[in-house]
Order: sequence, then structure tokens, then C-alpha cells
Amino acid sequence: MKQAAIDTLFMTVVAMVFVIIIGFLLGLLLYSLSRNKSPFARISYSILSVVSNVFRSIPYIVLIILLMDFSRKLVGTGIGAKAAIPSLIVSAAPFYARLVEIAFREVDNGVLEAADAMGASKIQKIFKILIPESMPALLSGVTLTTITMIGFTAMAGIIGGGGLGGLAYQEGFSRNNNTVTLVATILILVIVFIIQFIGDQLVKRSDKR
Repeated sequence: MKQAAIDTLFMTVVAMVFVIIIGFLLGLLLYSLSRNKSPFARISYSILSVVSNVFRSIPYIVLIILLMDFSRKLVGTGIGAKAAIPSLIVSAAPFYARLVEIAFREVDNGVLEAADAMGASKIQKIFKILIPESMPALLSGVTLTTITMIGFTAMAGIIGGGGLGGLAYQEGFSRNNNTVTLVATILILVIVFIIQFIGDQLVKRSDKR
């Protein structure tokens, strides 16, 4: 049980590090392209938007099967916590990217126009306006994505991904041991509640309104 909980946390933490980085950059790119009125930007935005929507729409249990060979080549194994990480990243990064884009869209245009009037560079606008102004929404998005990720790790366990989901299925459901299934479920809920609490506190502290 202890090892299963560790595997769940391992998958969640490692995958979320990459999801936050990739999702943030993709979300920033989507936001930047949406504000650019050139034909190239509009076409690029449409393509990225479609690709993002496709990966967000594929059920995770299907995606992990589709990426099984890719994951095996990338991490050297097709089973266990490590094998589930690539599919977790691919499934969650587009989801978080959309949340990042929405967070940036909610920043007051007046503030951005004032920054333009003062000659602020794109980098300055990103780090001094966009990120600080949208920080509560960004943190809320991280919290939501992390909780969704935990649900994905549980599904990954059904096909050999390990973790609490794997324990609940292999030692609980398959062997008709309801106690193991119940305990694994409770542990997953505890992890979710802790993450939600921490996320809520971070959002409150970052909200300057």
C-alpha cells in the first residue's frame, strides 16, 4: 500500500512538472497568436487549437494505449509508474495550456495598453503584467490539473501503470478484496483533498484584490 501511494505521488509530481512547463509555454503561444491579427498567426492559432482540442478530447484510457509503444521506447519499459508518465504529460499539457490561455485573456486590456504606451517589451509584459495579474487563475489551473492527473494515474494502474489505481484493480477488484479497494480509494481522496487545500491557500495568497 505504501509503495502504491509513493508511485501515485511520483507519477503525479514528475508529470506535473512537465505539464506546467509545456502547458504554460503552449498557453502563452496560443494567447500571443490569438492577439496577433496577421493571417499567419490566425492559421497557426487554428492549427494549435485543433491539435490541443484533439488531445484533450481523447479519453485517457485510450491515449495511454495509443502511446504504449512510444512510452516503452522513451522510458525503456511498458509497465510501472515510469511508463505512464509520457501519456500523462501528453493528456494533461493541452488541458493546462487552455487554462493558461484563458487566464491570460482575463487580464485587463487597459493594463496591457498602458504597458505598450510606456514602451514595455514583450518579455516585460509577460513577467511584469501577464503572470502577476493572472497568478490566481494560473495556480487554480495547476490545482485543477493536478487533481485531474491523480484521476489519470488511477486509470493508468488498470493497464500496468502501478500506483493506487493499480493496487485497487489488481489486489482489490481482481481478487474480490473490497477492503483493499476501499483503502486505496480513501488514500486517493485524501491526496486530492490535501492538494485542493494547498491550492486554495496559494490562490488566496496570490490574489491581491
